[in-house]
Amino acid sequence: MHRKFLIAAIAVAIVEGSFPAHSSERVIYLLPAPIYLPAFGPWIVARERGYYAAEGLDIQFETARGGADVAKQVGVGNAVVGGAMGDTPIIVRGNGVPVRSVAVLGGLGLMQLVVHADSGITAPADLKGKTVNVTAFQETTYYALLGMLAAAGLTKDAVNIQATGPANIWKFFLARKADGMAGVPDFIAEVEKAGAQIRVIPSSQYFESMGQAILASDQTIRERPALVRSLVRATLRGMRDIMRDPVAAASTYVSAVPDRQGQEKQVRRVFELYKQYVYGGQRIPGEMNRDQLAKLQAFYVKEGISQSAQPLDDLFTNEFVE
Repeated sequence: MHRKFLIAAIAVAIVEGSFPAHSSERVIYLLPAPIYLPAFGPWIVARERGYYAAEGLDIQFETARGGADVAKQVGVGNAVVGGAMGDTPIIVRGNGVPVRSVAVLGGLGLMQLVVHADSGITAPADLKGKTVNVTAFQETTYYALLGMLAAAGLTKDAVNIQATGPANIWKFFLARKADGMAGVPDFIAEVEKAGAQIRVIPSSQYFESMGQAILASDQTIRERPALVRSLVRATLRGMRDIMRDPVAAASTYVSAVPDRQGQEKQVRRVFELYKQYVYGGQRIPGEMNRDQLAKLQAFYVKEGISQSAQPLDDLFTNEFVE
């Protein structure tokens, strides 16, 4: 008899919501640029489809001043986790910033060399004497361009490299003020939309460049591994959704970003480009390729981008990818 009353009481409690709600943990997720950019599609899709909430997380995205600043803020504990590039720990770790990559969104490079289809440029060797735009000189896509040039036996002095900023890089290329640009899928979609006939030369065919990564501090990895695993799992679900169905993912993205209303087609194209050129190439989604990282660090040290080589196990961990 008591069991019947207990079952009835539980049913009433469920209907009336008298059980205390489970509170979500508020987590600051620091990004190198504003969250509304299509480059952060996996994060937005994961948030909008409830993947962070399903992990018991209330995500608060905040913007830093680039990937190095993200690493510094995460390293000192101002944010639990951050987004940067897979190579960021190589650059900052030697300066005492204790962060590692805990997942990489794709096994291919974020940067793609984009040239005009009628330029005659089909490989990095053809860039000698040409003008190429980059967003900035202290930035991963620029380093990837240097790597592509090195693969062809060229130095940066063999090419006229211009730092134009993110707002102008694709516009100057479109206006034929440059023969090529070290661009990301977002920029490729812009020039395609404007009707440009282009050729895309993937950086990963010539250089061990990397995609976006999730960074966490040594302390957080050591003391809160379950939290890191939840953050990684939810974010990678967003990436998988984009790879599986860019159309549906674009719809989810646009519904969450007011400035992108009516731009489903454009966002879908960006997602398709990420799927084609960036998100593939991994045995396990999110997994860092140790050999790739080692080769990349060797190049950075040789070029003086990083002062000294760090132990590889201090730069990444794959313990949180599944």
